[in-house]
Amino acid sequence: MLNDLDITEEKIQKLYEKLKIEAEAGGYHLNPDVSFTKQLVESLIVNEKRYGYPACPCRLASGNKEDDLDIICPCDYRDADILEYGACYCGLYVSEKVLKGQIQIQSIPERRPPEGERKKAKIAAKKFSGPLPYPVWRCKVCGYLCARESPPEVCPICRAKKERFERFM
Repeated sequence: MLNDLDITEEKIQKLYEKLKIEAEAGGYHLNPDVSFTKQLVESLIVNEKRYGYPACPCRLASGNKEDDLDIICPCDYRDADILEYGACYCGLYVSEKVLKGQIQIQSIPERRPPEGERKKAKIAAKKFSGPLPYPVWRCKVCGYLCARESPPEVCPICRAKKERFERFM
């Protein structure tokens, strides 16, 4: 695959290092299996060349960026997967417990709804005017807000731990 799309080891290494720095700065971790992780990084580069955006390497992208916004890496499902299973669907991002070898990566079920359900959800979101479907969490250190079932393990802005979040609203 490297030669077919003009993908070099240097390009893979450069993106790998960039992703690792960004992940750590945001309180995330790349998979410690460097060889496996670089294969995923290569696939992100392939998808970037193929579609114009880095779609998740383990999902089928449509080629329509608007339809695939939820699977552009890092995908919308990353945090929930890491929280519940210790890694994201493709295994690029892992929890601290996986990083430290305290738990093993396991099979992760697909969270992405089927295409028909995604289209219905988009239509409903445009009409939505009621209460939020998830609680909003606020970092007491920097004020970062996120709407999800539980607060993140680490604030992506200031790196405060989960216990520094409070339910907001």
